[in-house]
Parts: sequence; C-alpha cells; structure tokens
Amino acid sequence: MKKIQHFLEVFIFGARWLLAPLYLGLVGALLLLLWRYGIEFVALANNINSADAHMFTLNLLGLLDLVLLGNLVLIVLFAGYENFVSKIETAESSIDRPSWMGTIDFSGLKLKLIGSLVALSVIELLKDFIELSNNESQTVGQGTIWRIVLHLTFVVSGVLFALMDRLGELGGKHITSGD
Repeated sequence: MKKIQHFLEVFIFGARWLLAPLYLGLVGALLLLLWRYGIEFVALANNINSADAHMFTLNLLGLLDLVLLGNLVLIVLFAGYENFVSKIETAESSIDRPSWMGTIDFSGLKLKLIGSLVALSVIELLKDFIELSNNESQTVGQGTIWRIVLHLTFVVSGVLFALMDRLGELGGKHITSGD
C-alpha cells in the first residue's frame, strides 16, 4: 500500500508540469500584445499631426491599457509558474530580476491581479469620460454605466480580498500563538 501511495504522490506532484504549456501560451500572448502595441503606436505616430488633443489622449490611453495588460500577463506568468510549477533558477542570479519575483504567494497574486484589473477599468472609464467631454451633447451611455458597475465591483472585490487575507493572517497568528 505504501508503494501505491508513493506512486500516486509522485504522479500528482509531477502533474504540476501540465501547467507549463499554459505559461508558454502566456509568452505567446505577450508576443501578440507586443504586435498589437506596435500597430497602435504606428497609428498614433501616423496621426500625430491630424489628431486633436482628445483623440491623441484616447490613443495614448489605449497604449497604456496594453502596457498594463502586458504587466498583468507577466505577473501571472512569473508568479504562477513559480508558485505552481517550479522556481525559475535562471533568474536567481540575474541583476535584472524583478524585486517582487519569488516573493508573491497565491494571496499576493490575487491582490496584484485585482489591482491590475482596477487600473485597466479606470483607463477604460477615463476613455469614456474623455469622449463625453469631447462631445458635450452626448449623455452617459449604458456601456459606460456598466463599466462603472464593473469597476466598482473590481474595487469592492479587491478590498474584500485584502480584508480576507488580513483576517487570515490575524487568525493564523492567533492560532499559532496559542491564545
């Protein structure tokens, strides 16, 4: 029975490598994001003389949106791989290694994800409000209202995640301290 248990544990532990192709897919998504960023940047540069300030700001916010999305993918890629698959030993001695790498646990990853989603939704809302200010006769549309609701949902979710993590830390300290 002990041999069967050992085999199952080795098999289950090795199954974490099934996630590796998913992380490779995120590398591919970063390449596609880079391509999309290049297209948007060239369009911004080509229209620099003909675009008004509002349109330039909207296009620039679109670039920021893509950069934040890339940061989000990279955080998930590094933290997810290190938390669930294996340490990235190549990065251990690199001077370019991000300071947060290897320090984000699953809880920290959730908070970074929700923070990134809040930032992305803020940019989308900012785009909406810039478009509204550019066209004074336009009223707030149903799409903008839903984006506000979604943004507030992200904010509330982030606060609740942080609160749950904080309560978990306090509960863990309470249990380990023997009180």
